[in-house]
Formats: sequence, C-alpha cells, structure tokens
Amino acid sequence: MRAILDGLYRASSAAAAVCLCVIAGLVLVQVFGRILDGTLRALDMPIAGITVPSLNEIAGFLFVAATFLALAATLRKADHIRVSMLIKAVPLGVRRVLETVVLTIGAAIAVYAAYHAVLQVVDSIQFSTVSFGVIPIPLWIPQSALAAGLVVFAIAMADELVAVLTTGIPTYQAHEEAKSEILQKPVITPEDAERGMS
Repeated sequence: MRAILDGLYRASSAAAAVCLCVIAGLVLVQVFGRILDGTLRALDMPIAGITVPSLNEIAGFLFVAATFLALAATLRKADHIRVSMLIKAVPLGVRRVLETVVLTIGAAIAVYAAYHAVLQVVDSIQFSTVSFGVIPIPLWIPQSALAAGLVVFAIAMADELVAVLTTGIPTYQAHEEAKSEILQKPVITPEDAERGMS
C-alpha cells in the first residue's frame, strides 16, 4: 500500500511538473513568434503570424492544475509553509494530539473541497460549459486537474493522519528536521577555506 501511495504522490507531482513545462513551451513559442514577426516586419517581408491563441487562459489553467497537482507531494516533503513554534515548544504527547487535531481538520477540509471540485466537473460536463477565450476550452478539462489534485491531497492528508495515529510521527516531520539540520550547518566562505588551508 505504501508503494502505491508514494507512486500516486510522485505521479501527481510529475503531472504538475509537466504542466509547468507546457506553460514554458507555449510561452517560448509565443515569444519566438513575436521575435520572428518583428524581424520579418523590419525586413519588409510578410509576417509568419505564429501565435498561441488563448495563451493567457491556457497558461492560467495549466498553472492552477500544477498548483493543485503538487499539493500532496508538497505536504509529504514538508514544503508547505508551517508555523511550528508552538508544536516544537510542547511535550511530545501534546505534540501528537495537536498534529492529530490539525491533520483531522485538514483532511476534512481537503475531502470537502475535493468532493465539491468533483461535483463542479460533473456539472461542467452536464452543461457543456466552455471558457470565454478565443479557443472555447471545455471547462471540465482544467477542472478535472484541479479535482484530481484535491483528491490526491485529501488522500495524503488522511495518510499523514494515519501515520500520526499509528506511529506518532508524521512523514513531513523527518523532512522538516532534515531541512533544519541543513540550515544549522555553518556556511564556509572562500575566505574561511583559504584560512583553513594555510
């Protein structure tokens, strides 16, 4: 089961990365098209007209998809912003209770959001809702990515809750501790290195 869940989180994260790469590719095509058209105009030649219709809208959809698809992996690797001053200042037993309460509330909110995102996808399919851009994109397509990201995030929240209930330690805690160890290591400047050699 652990391998399946980790694979799901990796696949969701990879899909988010693909969305960002597609955004970069589309923007590069648009920029190349503008540069080419500007050059052709300067040479008094007919323009090529290379554009990406509805680029802003498509990039927005892809960015939202990337954001939501990356939620689960971001949680598991402790890359979300967490204010942990209180949780680090209390005894381990209290910490476990606080983690359990927070993860229970977070999982409930994630399940609620995922449920309503899926309902929105179903509505968009039933009513054939499309975007208002130059290219009428069926809204269920970008909404499906958002809903999938929320479903995977809800699973990750429940996974973390189970980890706290069974072991007392959430997965992201190990990542947080590793990051804090890295931040506490002294930085060696070139001057320090030279002094050490002499």
